[in-house]
Amino acid sequence: MRLHAILTAAAVAVMCTFSSCTGKSTASNAEKNDDVTRILAIGNSFSEDALNSYFHSICDAAGKKVIVGNLSIGGCPIDRHFKNTQANSADYRFFRIGLNGDIIESNNVRIGSAINSDDWDIVTLQQASGVSGKYGSYSNLTPLIAYIDSLTPDKTRLAWHQTWAYATDSQHSEFPNYNCNQQTMFDSIMVASSRAMADNPLLTFIIPSGMAIQNARIASGDDDLTRDGYHLDLTIGRYIASCTWYEAIFGESVIGNSFIPEGMTPEQARIAQEAAHAAIIAPFGKE
Repeated sequence: MRLHAILTAAAVAVMCTFSSCTGKSTASNAEKNDDVTRILAIGNSFSEDALNSYFHSICDAAGKKVIVGNLSIGGCPIDRHFKNTQANSADYRFFRIGLNGDIIESNNVRIGSAINSDDWDIVTLQQASGVSGKYGSYSNLTPLIAYIDSLTPDKTRLAWHQTWAYATDSQHSEFPNYNCNQQTMFDSIMVASSRAMADNPLLTFIIPSGMAIQNARIASGDDDLTRDGYHLDLTIGRYIASCTWYEAIFGESVIGNSFIPEGMTPEQARIAQEAAHAAIIAPFGKE
């Protein structure tokens, strides 16, 4: 497993103060290569689950060069992201995963500053998990997309990260929104994410992590795959999500990727990769 170095905010300030910078950050010559894919996630702890552990290693095993930015507030919904753009709030943690897989963490970052910090090829959005299946909570998605589109070049693709349903015994305070029923929550997320894509044509593709996790639950016989009822298990759960991101972004099957996290069996890796692949084929399940 690649060892990630996490720098403190104080050290990062020497390199770039994201909360105050207004232009593009300075990148090394290696990071300016045209064959590097630059991905910015505007999310929360669920985007951290998907990107901060295994995604870079999966890409590396496939010969893909990636730089990832992960802009995160725990439990942050669309409404708060949008309000932060209007108030220019410096409320985010920003994780930047470079070409070598090292992670630099900055605090007190603004959305606009993160967008301007690199020449992003892809920017992703997502809803907070507890309301991810409640489409009425998506009302500020369209203006949020418009704001991001106004700051990014024409080449930048916007995408939707579909999150997952909770474990059947989850104690999350918002699980009662779905009668504390995993299938009800899953079905609601499928409907809401499908509507988000249909109603927002600037979202060019979907990353169906929610579908992939549910596929793996069925295939493995484990209806959990979380560590606390909602955040993903640190090995197979996070690996499934990262496999899904890989295939959604690069359009190449993740099946057979040689990177397997320490502590996972080849059988678990097979289930994870096949679950992600199946989700890309049918991101909302049966139509």
